[in-house]
Amino acid sequence: MEVIGPALLSLMAPDVLLAVLLASMFGLFVGSVPGLTATMAVALLVPVTFFMAPLAAIAAIVSASAMAIFAGDIPGTLLRIPGTPASAAYTDAAHRLTKQGKAELVLGTCLVTSALGGLIGALVLIFGAPAIARVALNISAFEYFWFVCLGLTSAAFISPGSPLKGVISLLLGLFIATVGIFPVTGQPRFTFGRTELIGGVALVPALIGMFAVAEILRYAISTEPAAQRTTARIGNVFKGLIPALWPYKRSIGTGVIVGTGTGILPGAGADIAAWISYALARKFTREPKKFDEGSLEGIASAGAANNASVSSSYIPATVLGIPGDSMTAIVIGVLFMKGLTPGPTIFTAQPTLVYGIFLSFILANLLMLPLGYGAIKLSRYILDVRREILMPIIMLFCIVGAFAMDNTLTGVVVMLIFGVIGWFMEENGFPVAPALLGLVLGRLLEETFLTSMIIAQGNLLVFFSRPIAGTAGVITILVWLSPLAMMAWRRSRFTG
Repeated sequence: MEVIGPALLSLMAPDVLLAVLLASMFGLFVGSVPGLTATMAVALLVPVTFFMAPLAAIAAIVSASAMAIFAGDIPGTLLRIPGTPASAAYTDAAHRLTKQGKAELVLGTCLVTSALGGLIGALVLIFGAPAIARVALNISAFEYFWFVCLGLTSAAFISPGSPLKGVISLLLGLFIATVGIFPVTGQPRFTFGRTELIGGVALVPALIGMFAVAEILRYAISTEPAAQRTTARIGNVFKGLIPALWPYKRSIGTGVIVGTGTGILPGAGADIAAWISYALARKFTREPKKFDEGSLEGIASAGAANNASVSSSYIPATVLGIPGDSMTAIVIGVLFMKGLTPGPTIFTAQPTLVYGIFLSFILANLLMLPLGYGAIKLSRYILDVRREILMPIIMLFCIVGAFAMDNTLTGVVVMLIFGVIGWFMEENGFPVAPALLGLVLGRLLEETFLTSMIIAQGNLLVFFSRPIAGTAGVITILVWLSPLAMMAWRRSRFTG
């Protein structure tokens, strides 16, 4: 730990601080625009990093990604349009509270819990990276399969209303995830002969469609007066925040743990961490009725998980050279570009640089409080724009965001199709969140299952042969059987 002092001095250099500040403001802007994801913010910064020193380049990427993940909560709260996929899990809950006049409380919760989760994730990163990475290295396809099954099971808990409709929505998402190439044979499936669909249905255009376009369609068809809009005003977002969040400290802690654990797993990411933590908060809440009507509990838990996952995803990236998510994949590329090789030797070859990168997470999440507060105060002007002016502008941003994914019109077409699907589902009481969860995890479920079956040579018992996989498998099956057990118990009480 003697390298922390020199690393801190390196981080405090004027050029590094300027890079962090500018990248933070850029990340806030990109994250707050629907369709422009945190990964896109990082990718757009890469050409600029060519002219930076290694620490300044990675610190800028760290700051932009952390800010973009938080900024996605702003349009999700005010307009029910998530700025990034990581905000989609709790967009409905946040907007319900906004319609109750609690926009400032929701945005304050998102800001503080994002910063808190990021700071705790950074501390785990600094003090536990090598040891944790060794554990993560033992996670195989068997463990991933059970983790994904457990994550999909949360679809029954993330949406109020009929559990059957939630399951149907989940199955729709899983079916859409099968579009593209079959992982084993390389045979195209459900592509209708379109080469654009060989890579599958892109998540971001589908997300924009199901939330943003569906909301625009709902407004266009609505018979309410055009001038009617949310009357919430945004004042001091920190006022009354601690008393409001204190009862949910356990859920916030759970979100931090889930986010940190999810980030460590290669290939997971902040959006999966948010879905799982929100589902856990809803499952174990002490106020289920209040949770469905609008509660800060799930928002606080998922918000903390988001940025905790961003921080901890750098553990496999730096220690093992394995990207924790798409953003750290870009970071690994930048490190190679700077002549650095991620892996265990980087701690001995460049210890000051590595810990400077880790400390940049603390700096970025501390900067998030004042800069995020400024972004929230500026966002209040959105509420003053008439809806007939605002909706076309949002539609324009949506089209740009969907087109920017691969610079083709395919993303725009996918967005429009999913917009109609999302509107139809919600008009008939089917929640869209499970469908998106199925789309996020469906491909990973299929790949881990097929990989595991090839390794096990068709023997299903091998799924329980490893300690972590066996434990996760038993827990998952118990969760699946719990509704039947509860039903049998209630029936025995009634007949007895």
